[in-house]
Amino acid sequence: MTQAQKSVLTVFLLWFAGLGAATQFAKFSLIFAELSAHYANSGAGPLLGFLVSGISLLGIVFGLTAGVLVARFGVRRLLIGGMILGAVASLIEGALPPLGVMLGVRLIEGLSHLVVVVAAPTLISQITKPRFQPLAMSLWSTFFGVAYALTAWFGTPLVAAFGLSSLFYVHAVWMFAMAAALWAVLPKDNPAAPVKSLGLLRQHFDIYTDPARAAPGLAWLCYTLTFVAILTVIPPFLPEESRAAVLGIMPLAGICVSMTLGVVLQRWIAPVYVVVIGFASAGFATLGFALSAGNPVFAVLIFAALGFVQGANFSAVPALNPTEEARAHAQGAVAQMGNLGNALGTPMILFMIGLFGFGGLIAFALIAYAAGMAVHLGLARKRAVLARRAAI
Repeated sequence: MTQAQKSVLTVFLLWFAGLGAATQFAKFSLIFAELSAHYANSGAGPLLGFLVSGISLLGIVFGLTAGVLVARFGVRRLLIGGMILGAVASLIEGALPPLGVMLGVRLIEGLSHLVVVVAAPTLISQITKPRFQPLAMSLWSTFFGVAYALTAWFGTPLVAAFGLSSLFYVHAVWMFAMAAALWAVLPKDNPAAPVKSLGLLRQHFDIYTDPARAAPGLAWLCYTLTFVAILTVIPPFLPEESRAAVLGIMPLAGICVSMTLGVVLQRWIAPVYVVVIGFASAGFATLGFALSAGNPVFAVLIFAALGFVQGANFSAVPALNPTEEARAHAQGAVAQMGNLGNALGTPMILFMIGLFGFGGLIAFALIAYAAGMAVHLGLARKRAVLARRAAI
């Protein structure tokens, strides 16, 4: 096997690891009704929602710290450890323990998820030549949507045929298998230089005030505020006869654009500006959705436009950050902001809809997309100013 073939194989194995990390969400959300029925007599109904969202809590608090730890202790070592931890968590979940134990395991599983979503894209950017990075990072950006689709197509029928535990056990086998495969193909970590220990608040201050490391994460917050939230609240605003089909097409449209037009555009335009084009296009599609009183074509176009953001924002991480340490920090910020956006987006958009109805949905989306543009354009200007000062 040539080095180029090994690199391609490794990228796909890292993407498969990402599918396992995304399934840590999908395996609970897509069988939530069955899990709710199983724990119906637990006396803790309001806590059931944390079976899905509990994995996000550690990401919100420690997402950035995960990036620092990955940079400090080695990407390969922590990635494989995170995969094994995720496999063990799934084995325990497969036993369907009491709800309190299950919730505790979900919190621990959040560590696994964090490490994988920080380490895997860091490694992809590290082993991929610059001219192939837009394609590789766009492939990575599809991991969440693809994992949800695969779990819906294969996981839910598996549960229907063999019971709740089957999905958790299959996921555990997948995580163990990917850990073994990555152990075989990934090069050993280079000895890291000693890193001065910083407090949690200082870590956040240093990274979020750096216009290169912070930019992809802050833009990702604007993206994730709307993605799941719009998919959740938009059904009543779509024609009933086409609602199901449109909801299925919307996320797929983003994946298709990310892997085709998004990759092609990055040959001539820097990833940061492709993200800006994506946010602007999503804003125009949102206006079209408003002016057409909810034409489903514009709903699909919103998510197609977000496909430019989806892939190019991950490509912006290596484009803006030349060192492995900086990339790990930036991926940590992306993980943290992504968890924060997923957690806040739906409650915020429901609040806006409660106040202003359909107009609240439109206003929320437009504000988020305008903020995403402002983040990247503003931080690009700040980077240019710092570069001019350094050249003097």
